[in-house]
Amino acid sequence: MAVLKIRKFGDLILKEKCIQIANIDYELEELVKNMAKTMYEAPGIGLAASQVGVLKQLFICDIGDGLQVYVNPKILAIEGEDTDEEGCLSVPGINVPVKRAKKIKVVALNMNKKKVAFVADNLLLARAIQHEIDHLHGIIILDRTDSENRRRALSELNENAKRN
Repeated sequence: MAVLKIRKFGDLILKEKCIQIANIDYELEELVKNMAKTMYEAPGIGLAASQVGVLKQLFICDIGDGLQVYVNPKILAIEGEDTDEEGCLSVPGINVPVKRAKKIKVVALNMNKKKVAFVADNLLLARAIQHEIDHLHGIIILDRTDSENRRRALSELNENAKRN
């Protein structure tokens, strides 16, 4: 397994939309293994394929109860509203308030090519899934926060870049 390079804010691939996955094969299994190693070493609780430069509708997530893999995920329904601070491996060191649904109904394929539909009513899981699905559509947390927090975050990113 290899640690993959996580694409950072400013990399144009993060604004791209991912394509549906037609085949769950050995190559995809290897990508998932490498993404998992990358996510855990970062450390993070979720990672979308686009964050490692692969424009496929795939993300992984582990909120503390084991690795979950989502292929071609879709949100079918949302309920409630919650605003909380979010960070992102592609926007390191930055946290901004993001409004998300409290509860979502999701459908995806698992790595066994089985369609899975479920309701995520755990706030952290629902938030993580929405965050990662955003990545699959070229949306990052800075696109989901208000203008004041976006300005503050961009200023912090500029300061961090000057220091490094």
